Amino acid sequence: MLEAIWIAFAFTLGFAVRRLGLPNLIGYLAAGFAISAASPYLSLPEENGKILDHIAHLGVLLLLFTVGLKLRLRNLVRPEVIGGGLLHFTVSCLLLAPGLYWLLDLEPYTAGMLAIALAFSSTVLAAKALDSKRELRAFHGRVAIGILIVQDLIALVVMAIASGDTPSAWALLILLIPLLRPLIYRLLDQSGHDELLVLLGLLLALVVGGQGFESVGLSSELGALAFGALLANHPRATELSNSLWSIKELFLVGFFLQIGMEGLPDRGMIIFALVMTLLLPLKGILFFLLLLVFKLRSRSAFLTGLSLTNYSEFGLIVASVALPQWLVPLALTLALSFVVSAPLNHIAHPLYERLGARLRRLERDSWHPDEVPVSLGDAQIIVMGMGRTGTAAYDRLQSQGYRLLALDSDPGKVDKHLKAGRNILFADAEDQAFWAGLDMSGIRSVVLSMSDSEAKIISAKKLRANGFTGYIVSHSLYEDEANRIDAAGANRTYLTMNEAGTSLAEHVGHYMLEGKPEA
Repeated sequence: MLEAIWIAFAFTLGFAVRRLGLPNLIGYLAAGFAISAASPYLSLPEENGKILDHIAHLGVLLLLFTVGLKLRLRNLVRPEVIGGGLLHFTVSCLLLAPGLYWLLDLEPYTAGMLAIALAFSSTVLAAKALDSKRELRAFHGRVAIGILIVQDLIALVVMAIASGDTPSAWALLILLIPLLRPLIYRLLDQSGHDELLVLLGLLLALVVGGQGFESVGLSSELGALAFGALLANHPRATELSNSLWSIKELFLVGFFLQIGMEGLPDRGMIIFALVMTLLLPLKGILFFLLLLVFKLRSRSAFLTGLSLTNYSEFGLIVASVALPQWLVPLALTLALSFVVSAPLNHIAHPLYERLGARLRRLERDSWHPDEVPVSLGDAQIIVMGMGRTGTAAYDRLQSQGYRLLALDSDPGKVDKHLKAGRNILFADAEDQAFWAGLDMSGIRSVVLSMSDSEAKIISAKKLRANGFTGYIVSHSLYEDEANRIDAAGANRTYLTMNEAGTSLAEHVGHYMLEGKPEA
């Protein structure tokens, strides 16, 4: 009965908001409030909340585990991440606490804890938005996730102080976690590609990481993230993340339902949530300005700040420990911030396209080392995006004697390919500044092999707008996306699976004619 109600409400409202062009999660939040409003007529049992809380918690753990799988911790220990996170938290609290104290006539402790709860940004929403756009490893994605990790660690400290609980002495054992890497790597290597791989991911995220950290007095969320990060450098980390995708998405529906089902707010709670939502742009502006101070260019600062312009589920967790009477207004505030933030993140790149000229005037003279403008050198062909497809294309063209340059927006990939001897530079194809004044006169062809179709479309448009008349070739999984890439300016977009089947048929045909396998 419970499952039928949750699924029916979640699907109906999720489908409805999708038809309106909004992200599904807004529908799930609305479904939670709808269930809460209808609960007197649905005769829901008392254990309803506990079951959903557990499902939601599992969803958050799996999300953080998969985020960890895509992290490179060495890229997070950077001034803009630590400095930006700590400064934003400090300034936010210093501004919010006195305002809440005077305007709402609160006790100093209550005003301070509310300010802390509202200073955080949503790890779930930001990670989901960045993951859906495949930008977790892009420069602005890494900065955003890094700042969120800093905030999550602050939240853990605040909760520990507010609850009076302290980690047990056994918590020191987490320092030995890196010693487990060889064993976990071996298990991952030998788990195959079926349900054992999924079970290994669940074991590490929920049992070893989540329950293990919780048993020694630490956050289960931190444990899931830590074990994901432990596997980030493994070649099969992406496959493990993909294998958990459906389970993670399903459990996260429970998380968004749970937020809405905290209860229906009264008039005062609604006014509080609306005022906090109206103040939300100030949160994003502060992130933007602070990141400019750390020498980021306006595009990275804008995209990072926009992904963090929301309130956090960790605020609810902090409130559950320190301010349980504020859970419902904070839940409504969180829901409204998601309603505002999710659509804005969906149009983040087009939005910057419109505002970029004005925002670039605020940049500092010196640029961030990760964003130094590139020179194309004497290359004849550019390969944009160095995943498996791009790497295969690069190696094949290089073997034919062409002069190549590869571009990728993931510094970790850039380092890996540089060590392998490939000519590669850091650059983001969706960055306006990359294309401005770019000399393409020596380039004869461009291979678009990025994973995101929007990046290919933007790149094709920019290439043609800059006067490039050479050959542009791309690939896509879906015919409708291929048509859009061609319309943007590509000469040819291959359907990946069709080409794989054609290639297999050619090998068979060669064998049938020649009587031996093709080399």
